[in-house]
Amino acid sequence: MAEKKDITARPANAGKAAKQASRSDIEAFLKQASQLDPVSADARGRLIFALDATMSRQPTWDLACTLQAAMFDAAGSIGGLNVQLVYFRGFGECQSSKWVSNTKSLRDLMVRIDCRGGQTQIGKVLAHARREAQKKPIAALVYVGDAMEENVDRLCQMAGELGLLNIKAFMFHEGHDPVAERAFREIARLTSGAYLPFNAAAASQLKALLGAVATYAAGGRKALETSKAQAARLLLSHLK
Repeated sequence: MAEKKDITARPANAGKAAKQASRSDIEAFLKQASQLDPVSADARGRLIFALDATMSRQPTWDLACTLQAAMFDAAGSIGGLNVQLVYFRGFGECQSSKWVSNTKSLRDLMVRIDCRGGQTQIGKVLAHARREAQKKPIAALVYVGDAMEENVDRLCQMAGELGLLNIKAFMFHEGHDPVAERAFREIARLTSGAYLPFNAAAASQLKALLGAVATYAAGGRKALETSKAQAARLLLSHLK
């Protein structure tokens, strides 16, 4: 099992429409990906996967765990990738695992996490990513959440600092909170990352795209070129 540690300082056509919207969102994701710079050699193989585990996510937590576990499986099949799991919940609780290459241990840890009431702690996640990058470069931060209850200007400042460290944030948004959407889009923009809704309509595509992000984090463009996955080829086609 992966060890964890506290990182705190302390209608009828609705389904069809949702799928069409999801396809459009994925196209936008790939378009944004065309702006990504190559992963530096020092940063390859290090990816932080962060989760909002507050109570608002409880209704769809099982689906989220399925999608997130699929990402870990994809990451685990890619040689040279080290992943760290970070999650927050409850009253000021924010935890991180060790960096591991055996992502099955992180997947098993994630599925045992239960949601607890509390406010978002995205700032702690961004600060943690910055500290980790100062020790050794990080290729990407994948974040999954549904809300933003913090000072957005402060988050944007921290996101800009991650951008200067060349850490790209892939912000996956569950639900339809407009406040969270604006914040997530801005964090993605400031880090030269990407924003994508996280929902059941796009489940299969999300699994593939998360796998492509993991491939990119592990080996950059070369890893995508050698991958047989369709999503990897799609992502590659938009990388200049």
